Amino acid sequence: MSLADSPAGAPVMTDPSTARGRLVSTYVALGDSFTAGRESIEAERWADRLASSLRAVNPDLTYRNFAVDGASSAEVLEQVPAALQLKPDLITVICGANDVLLTSRPDIEGYERRFSEILERLREGAPEAAILTATAPESWHFMELRPRTKARLVKALSDLNGVTRTVAARHRVPCLNVAGHPGLTDRANFSADGLHPSTQGHERATQEIALSLRAHFGIQGEFKDDFQGGT
Repeated sequence: MSLADSPAGAPVMTDPSTARGRLVSTYVALGDSFTAGRESIEAERWADRLASSLRAVNPDLTYRNFAVDGASSAEVLEQVPAALQLKPDLITVICGANDVLLTSRPDIEGYERRFSEILERLREGAPEAAILTATAPESWHFMELRPRTKARLVKALSDLNGVTRTVAARHRVPCLNVAGHPGLTDRANFSADGLHPSTQGHERATQEIALSLRAHFGIQGEFKDDFQGGT
């Protein structure tokens, strides 16, 4: 199952010349712990796996992961200048969950401003780059949460995702619809903390993101067509 959304106006591969595959020369990843990984979890990060797949067809690929564990959208905005210095032609930027998880009063309007600025700066600084983002899970099935806390998080994350989709569409950036994906109910996709991806979870994320990049941009890499294991 592919997670790829096609927001209104988002770039989709339509030029027959892209059927041969678009090679990536420089890939930068921005975000929080989902992209950065965690030192306490033994799992190859999905962004590293994606870079390896891209490097299989372009050995000269430049790759940098600027994501930071615990980063808010404000801190991801700070990752943009260094990322643009590398003149990337592929950018993944996934953030926002910490704007909800790390506070009892999420500032969704503030997130909208910051996320819009992130995409605007990326578009201005790398106008030809393929840019991809994603929504956040709206609940975690393997974390012990009190009913009131869970209800608050589900509401806030749903609001956050609505903003992510709207802002992404406004900037013509494809958005992967992670929320509601059946893989979120598979315990094997999560590490012991029930929040971050396991090795299988990172593998699943790599496959879904690769499929989306191929569908929207015709990006070429040594990608799996079928995921072996999990929902």
